[in-house]
Amino acid sequence: SLQLYLSQYGYLAPSRGNSSHLTDERSYKKAIEDFQSFAGLQITGELDNETRHTMALPRCGVKDKVGNSDRAKRYALQGSRWKVKDLTYKIAKYPSKLKRADVDKEIQRAFNVWSEYTDLTFTPKTGQVHIEVRFESGEHGDGDPFDGPGGTLAHAYFPVFGGDAHFDASEAWSINSYRGTNLFQVAAHEFGHSLGLSHSDIRQALMAPFYRGYDPVFNLDTDDIDGIQALYGKKTKNFVGTRFGDDDDQEGGADESHDTPSRTPSASDQSLCSDSKFDTIFNSAEGYTYIFKGNKYWRLTEDSVAPGYPKLIADNWIGLPGDIDASFTYKNGKTYFFKGSKYWRYKGKKMDGPYPKDISEGFTGIPDDLDAALVWSGNGKIYFYKGSKFWRFDPTQRPPVKSTYPKPIKNWDGVPDKLDAAFQWTNGYTYFFKNDVYYRFNDRAFSVDATNPAFPRSTAYWWFGCKEAPKGTIGTSESNGWLVDEESSNKYNYIDDANKDTEHYRQFPRQ
Repeated sequence: SLQLYLSQYGYLAPSRGNSSHLTDERSYKKAIEDFQSFAGLQITGELDNETRHTMALPRCGVKDKVGNSDRAKRYALQGSRWKVKDLTYKIAKYPSKLKRADVDKEIQRAFNVWSEYTDLTFTPKTGQVHIEVRFESGEHGDGDPFDGPGGTLAHAYFPVFGGDAHFDASEAWSINSYRGTNLFQVAAHEFGHSLGLSHSDIRQALMAPFYRGYDPVFNLDTDDIDGIQALYGKKTKNFVGTRFGDDDDQEGGADESHDTPSRTPSASDQSLCSDSKFDTIFNSAEGYTYIFKGNKYWRLTEDSVAPGYPKLIADNWIGLPGDIDASFTYKNGKTYFFKGSKYWRYKGKKMDGPYPKDISEGFTGIPDDLDAALVWSGNGKIYFYKGSKFWRFDPTQRPPVKSTYPKPIKNWDGVPDKLDAAFQWTNGYTYFFKNDVYYRFNDRAFSVDATNPAFPRSTAYWWFGCKEAPKGTIGTSESNGWLVDEESSNKYNYIDDANKDTEHYRQFPRQ
């Protein structure tokens, strides 16, 4: 019932015992308004169709309103956190229909979501652990029974209550599939609670309470990142050693070449440091970031290039040529590559049908010989860039490109013409690359970020981990010739923030 839902998720005080008292109408209306506000719906105080639909969505069983609901910040902190950063966990009870090894891998991957942005580590072990993971049905001993398929998918306890996470075993849990309920995404959400995060009222945040369906290109929202860093600080250590299940070439057998990080930059890293211009950049559906340059490719880590690269594009994306113009991974999980008048579509690293095809047929209204392409977070549409112009492509519309396009790239405040590459990274920002520099574009403000050091910045330093490259602002031909640092003869202008030492930049890359 509506009253049960509102009380179960913290909008109404629960009724006591067997009392049959009815909640007065004003409290009821206020509870519905609070729910509508939290869920980002139109606030009517009425149980309209959109509100009913949202309440019917599968969701997390943790209350939306915990303690003081006045939120000065957008993310919500429950108020407790772990006092140590090296946490242990175990899966005490598995679901019946998935292989244990697969569940192990997805659970570790879900924990790793939070390690990407903090110094937290999560190690599986037996015996006494910080966080216990269980798949249970119905009443399972904590007084908060599961309700069968749909409805509540899982719940987890905040650190002060032990951090354990329980998943409803009667759900059709799935891995890398649009069918069923995606285990990785739900687990990543629940572990946010296990670490001290409450539900977020930002619709696209992982910590929003409602299950959105499988998203093959999974990214944490900036709201989630701000929340976890408010609890545990920013990441200061680079990961050393192997990551559980971090096999890059999932389609083509195990690839162990990058499992042992190299101690010194390899010659291949130096080739990027000496010439950091590249052809294209994209996130794969598995969540890796790749750059292509000529006939080679590299995988990027959080602050540099993964060891064991470069590798040949032709060895991993069979049938794909080198010198790619542009690429993006769409929300269907498929990656599109463009070169000249042709395009290719891949699912993972396998060609997804008879390709290449003509851009003029598959992407009617988009020109040949593109510079860059991306899926923009602001509206989920595909944007193509060439020369001084850009086109917006919406596959759901006819025609997919409106007659008002192309438009000038200068509409994207601060972004230069004649780009080399562009994409949206896992932190929610859009990045544009040209020659050896990059620009960070704030999608909410719709302009290149005004920060210190200002953009553009060196791709070699911030993306490829080349420590000899400059970390400050780089003058470009767009800014009236090279800015010259008066104290040295090089062509770079260092603009350092007096409050941020070089250690800060080394530790927190890619700002």
